[in-house]
Amino acid sequence: MPILDKRKGDDILALVPASKRTKNEVVFSSREKAVVQSGPPRTSSLMSMIMLLEGHQGDIFSIEFHPEGQYLASTGFDRQIFIWNVYGECENIGIMTGHSGAVMELHFSPDGNHLYTASTDMTLGLWDIIAGTRIKKLKGHTSFVNSVSGARRGPTLLCSGSDDSTIRIWDPRKRGQCYTLNNTYQVTAVTFNDTAEQVISGGIDNDIKVWDLRKNAVLYKLKGHTDTITGLSLSPDGSYILSNAMDNTLKIWDVRPFAPYERCVKILSGHQHNFEKNLLRCAWSPDGSKVSAGSSDRFHYIWDTTSRRILYKLPGHNGSVNDIDFHPKEPIVCSGSSDKQIYLGEIET
Repeated sequence: MPILDKRKGDDILALVPASKRTKNEVVFSSREKAVVQSGPPRTSSLMSMIMLLEGHQGDIFSIEFHPEGQYLASTGFDRQIFIWNVYGECENIGIMTGHSGAVMELHFSPDGNHLYTASTDMTLGLWDIIAGTRIKKLKGHTSFVNSVSGARRGPTLLCSGSDDSTIRIWDPRKRGQCYTLNNTYQVTAVTFNDTAEQVISGGIDNDIKVWDLRKNAVLYKLKGHTDTITGLSLSPDGSYILSNAMDNTLKIWDVRPFAPYERCVKILSGHQHNFEKNLLRCAWSPDGSKVSAGSSDRFHYIWDTTSRRILYKLPGHNGSVNDIDFHPKEPIVCSGSSDKQIYLGEIET
């Protein structure tokens, strides 16, 4: 576009034909007329397209958005649980402490009032978000607790997986009561199915096991991974399980009751696991159209579940990306890394 001599009051509309103007070009009708070319169209309510959250003193192992979307929780090697505002300047609005070992995983309760945590101090924590305190300390495991998950509906049930080769089912309302599923090898990831009648677990034996809680036995196994399972995530509709493994693949499995024998329906690749052997987690977008997984190559990957294409390979981190999450209501993603930093960013709708 030619440089205008502002003294002459040139008509800028003559330089930009109406047929070629974009919605991002704003025309100001004043004595000094100018065209302002803005950046890409915004898709979320974030203050900026990318926000950096700093404050942790160690590797970040787990992050998750609040079910309502206004807060973000993060935790990791420094044993502290941070609560952040998602909007505005993303301030840190609370820090909760109590674990004496690294916190490996955290999740919000479905109503958003509580947090569940799993730690290398061999305990689980149940935290009150409003009061900012731990209200239950669940003991029973005899080694590091790698994973925790809560039931989506019904009574508050928790399941946990540990290096003591057990999966434990807890009812926090009942003091000291839990029952145990004995696995042969260390358990690195667990989650309930949609109805909380089954627990799905993964570990260092490369198999995903589906346990029937009424029979306290393995219902079936999902075989296909060739290295340790590091993360499991149930799809929003409860029909599929997403698994991240050290064989550098992400797999989607059909866990509906009468699915065909071959339950592996998609294999996604591109991300990496390395010598650090971190438990890299994975997540679904709220509509199930996209998935994401932690990666040790410092990039945040997002795939389209239909085409299996990598939609985004997001840079920025200086360490392994250990956990990621999708915002429940807006096209926003977050990632937590071994570089002690969290990135929030918006993606296309």
